Amino acid sequence: MKASELRAKSADELNNELVELRRAQFSLRMQLATQQLNKVDQLVKVRKDIARLKTVAAEKAKQV
Repeated sequence: MKASELRAKSADELNNELVELRRAQFSLRMQLATQQLNKVDQLVKVRKDIARLKTVAAEKAKQV
């Protein structure tokens, strides 16, 4: 997910995407805790995507 893709989305779409990423993060954390997570780097990618999404959402909030 790139910032340019996120900037093209509306605020509602960004909020929906954030909810989905938070759910994915929770799922990955549970898999990590139960030692079922094979690709640990997925957790880092989701965390960075959440940060990127929140940054773009803050930029949009400043513009309005």
